[in-house]
Amino acid sequence: MQLNQLENHLDTMVALAGKLDGCLSSREVRFLALCAATLPAALGEVLEIGSYKGKSTTILAKSAALNEGGRIVAVDPLTLPATTDPSLQPGESLPDVFEQTLRDNAVRELVEFHQLRSEQLAANWTRPLRLLWIDGDHTYNGTKRDFENFSRHLRRGAVVAFHDVLHLAEGPIRLFCEQILLNPLFGPCGVCGSIGWAQYVGSGPNAHLYSQHKIKLYRKLSRLIQFVALSRASQSASPFKYRILRPLVPHGDVEPRTWYWEICRNLPAHESYFELAAGVR
Repeated sequence: MQLNQLENHLDTMVALAGKLDGCLSSREVRFLALCAATLPAALGEVLEIGSYKGKSTTILAKSAALNEGGRIVAVDPLTLPATTDPSLQPGESLPDVFEQTLRDNAVRELVEFHQLRSEQLAANWTRPLRLLWIDGDHTYNGTKRDFENFSRHLRRGAVVAFHDVLHLAEGPIRLFCEQILLNPLFGPCGVCGSIGWAQYVGSGPNAHLYSQHKIKLYRKLSRLIQFVALSRASQSASPFKYRILRPLVPHGDVEPRTWYWEICRNLPAHESYFELAAGVR
């Protein structure tokens, strides 16, 4: 895949996402599409936890299809109301809306969908993962459960991404800080929009190279935890303070070529990976 082809695909996904109902910004769409389109399919599956109306499901499926990745896997009970989910319009059925989104965008055959709670899927899950997209239960316990249930299946070189680390939800930001930025098994990392992401490098030779960057990001991001982890009754001044501190966390667009070359250095040796890297160089 050449760089101009990749860029064209990312632009196409942003345009498509603008027509779909869901909670992803343009830079977040580009990042998810970049991950699914470039992380080698030989590493494992793409797993989405939390599908809602199918916006990210569609983006991931179309992007993985460019990467010989076959079908992606998605899991969501598709039940509302839920405390951390948006509400539906009167008369809408979430399962119907989700299925229609996939059919309208010609990706239904590219999605292995499980209408279950994520822990039910985890009970029998054995497949390796190249991308773990966590956008389900945003409570601390819910996000922690999703991470612990599936992170054990990450292959070296895989990417894990949490949605809403820069929104007022406790789970994503705490788990990203505690289990990713303070974890020596993760290397390249960052925040794109409100997606906190990192590459699993295990105890590989490059693991130590990322410590200082992770510490700097942790110091900036962890200052926001106090505003989402405490009772709102005790946070009368928090909205103002939160708005001051939030922009100090770097969360801009990811440049595809730079990102992929950093990710590539931590992939297991395989000539097809480097052939792809040469294409986006």
